[in-house]
Amino acid sequence: MATIKIPRDDRTITDFEDVVAFLAAQGIEHERWTPTRDVPEDASAETVLEAYAPQVNALKARGGYVTADVIDVKADTPNLDAMLAKFSREHWHDEDEVRFIIEGRGLFHVNANDGVFVLEVGRGDLIRVPRGTHHWFDLCAEKRIRAIRLFQDPSGWTPHYTDSGVDRGFQPLCFGPAYVGPMVQPHA
Repeated sequence: MATIKIPRDDRTITDFEDVVAFLAAQGIEHERWTPTRDVPEDASAETVLEAYAPQVNALKARGGYVTADVIDVKADTPNLDAMLAKFSREHWHDEDEVRFIIEGRGLFHVNANDGVFVLEVGRGDLIRVPRGTHHWFDLCAEKRIRAIRLFQDPSGWTPHYTDSGVDRGFQPLCFGPAYVGPMVQPHA
């Protein structure tokens, strides 16, 4: 279940309704989905998409998405560090970023009008980050994520990097005992 950390307020939100309300105020949609049938961990992308077809089709109709696929990242994925480096820098997209998490966990850092908040997503979480939202993404320590992605453009989306440097002030760690929040930068 999704958890939000708001470092500037030293606040954590875990209640589902409160998470949904906080994200909605930021223009971000969050839902919880369950499969219409059991999906084995080693299921093919086609099987995963079939299991979630009613939800995916409803979301396609609601958001104008034309295609869906499954991304499957594991700790032993070839060139994983290079792939993750593309997403761990603050960026935005020309279209929505829609993810439904099937397995694993990750962090969406969102640079909102009143500062950065961190959303940890896991199995069953659907998130829709609207186009133009400044954000970045990190995997949790186990480096595992399997997600359905939806796109408005069949060719997918391209990140537009802000190069603001704000992403360097946050630890790419999921919540729990090791999470230390934003790093304090010494004054020069």
